[in-house]
Amino acid sequence: MKAGSQKALAKLITAVENHAENMFSVLSTQEKFASVPVIGITGPPGAGKSSLVNSLLSHWVSQNLKIAIVAIDPSSPFNLGALLGDRLRMSAHYTNPNVFIRSMASRGALGGLSQTIIEVVDLLKMAAYDRIIIETVGVGQSEIEIAGLADTTVLVLVPEAGDEVQAIKSGIMEIADIFVVNKSDRIGADLFCNNIKNALHQRAAKEWNPPVIKTIATSNEGIEELDKAIINHSKANIKNKELKAILLADKALKLISEIRLRDINRLELLKDIENNLDSENFNLYSFVQKYT
Repeated sequence: MKAGSQKALAKLITAVENHAENMFSVLSTQEKFASVPVIGITGPPGAGKSSLVNSLLSHWVSQNLKIAIVAIDPSSPFNLGALLGDRLRMSAHYTNPNVFIRSMASRGALGGLSQTIIEVVDLLKMAAYDRIIIETVGVGQSEIEIAGLADTTVLVLVPEAGDEVQAIKSGIMEIADIFVVNKSDRIGADLFCNNIKNALHQRAAKEWNPPVIKTIATSNEGIEELDKAIINHSKANIKNKELKAILLADKALKLISEIRLRDINRLELLKDIENNLDSENFNLYSFVQKYT
């Protein structure tokens, strides 16, 4: 993987998703992960996130940059697999050796991400990419986890949102570093941009003043300005340490739980319960104490 093999990287990501025990050792032996800009692209469904990612990708590929994209897709409620329709927009870049595209299923995880996204991003950093893009599911106000994971969070909206900006500003709008009004050739785009700027002025002063950028992703309009805003925010080196700490604490608890439960076989546990279930004195809470 470190030598540039995308096949090896894909296999390692699959191992992480399948919770392979040896992957914990691989990641824990890495002394320091590379400082690679992680850009989170979030926003409601239909805002054009995938099209915007595709335009950014084309722009960066023209600069000979190595780009990795992780696209989190909604999971099928039946087999928990990813619905991969949005990846068709990036089909032109699949054969580019400087581009790595991976779709991942959310598998029921809240916050618009995947349960193993932290490990996957760390693997991508080990693979020495110049930019890492994470495109979230697009589920609305609960998509705040991306702010803890990404160095720069881009919130994509469309003019049709109108006055709804007032309703969502206390949710995902609070975590955005850059606002993008996509499909800005539609009626009401200028008014919508002004509404966002007015909402931002009402917030308490911060180190970084989020810009509002108009784009038309399908024709690459506004992409260069967006790229400059991402670079400027990266140079400012502003990170939401509180959200990052919350995300990492939650992930640490999951990792600790996985490690402590490794010696418990589910099938054996099921058989043990079946053998004791008919006992008159069976009590689940007393039963589990021998496993703790």
